[in-house]
Amino acid sequence: MTEVIDPTKLLQPRRKITGISAILLPYHSGGEVDWQGFDAHLHRTLDAGLIPAVNMDTGYGNLIDDAVREEVLLRAQQIADGRSFVAGIFVGDQPGSPFGKDLYRVGIEQIQRHGGTPIFFQSYGLIELSDDELVEAYQALACECQEFLFFELGKIFAPFGRIYALDVYQQLMMIPNALGAKHSSLHRLPEWQRLELRNRVRPDFKVFTGNDLAIDMVMYGSDYLLGLSTFAPDAFARRDAMWEAGDPSFYELNDMLQYLGAFAFRDPTPAYKHSAAMFLKIRGMLASDQTHPDSRHRSDSDVAVLQLIASDIQRIMKEEN
Repeated sequence: MTEVIDPTKLLQPRRKITGISAILLPYHSGGEVDWQGFDAHLHRTLDAGLIPAVNMDTGYGNLIDDAVREEVLLRAQQIADGRSFVAGIFVGDQPGSPFGKDLYRVGIEQIQRHGGTPIFFQSYGLIELSDDELVEAYQALACECQEFLFFELGKIFAPFGRIYALDVYQQLMMIPNALGAKHSSLHRLPEWQRLELRNRVRPDFKVFTGNDLAIDMVMYGSDYLLGLSTFAPDAFARRDAMWEAGDPSFYELNDMLQYLGAFAFRDPTPAYKHSAAMFLKIRGMLASDQTHPDSRHRSDSDVAVLQLIASDIQRIMKEEN
């Protein structure tokens, strides 16, 4: 029987929100990485007060090669200059593969060497373990880390994703150096269940919503690790400050950002990265709206809608100055 949750009891007004923004890796029209655009966007995200997350899905973590991955980490380290940043560990394997413990260890060492906090993507070898083996696998990886985050991904995002049973999630939550977990089921109820559990057993643990279709989950105690926030880190930071201040303008700005999310993350969802590049170009923040050559694309007709949304977001932010 599904646990009944009263979300109104989870509401946390005037709470300081922790925002982690997955950084888009921009490209030039020739297919090469736009490093100048990447650096500027990383600066922009940090200056807004958000924590950048690099080598994530938004940064084509499953498509880039080792040289690009290393360069991203080097630039993140230099630009962050002691400030926090998160970086993804992606282990590409196949159904039936053994758990790639050594591959995860390589990623952990690489990220920590550059001063970042690792977040573990799931893999076939990880999610196909039994519940007990899975918990042991995370505990073994935790021993290699100072601090870490982990993912729960619904199958809609990746075939190697898995949403854990709540008792498994609780065991992972109780690993002392696990700072938090990104929950990406695109459903509110399991996230509310995790928040209720967190509030009871480990209040310092952060539930990072990955629900780009319900970014108001921050009202209930979730923090966020979103690809959507890479479209407008300044607007997300403003929205977060409004919530902390009890400013009712939070709702209007949140609604407009959610409209952007619903439009950009429609089917096929992976094409949101092209939407992000188009949106940032519209805002004058990128020179090109090109994406990784193997990434999904949107129609050019999207530009007109994105221009209207960008204009409305800018209007709301100006009115609240």
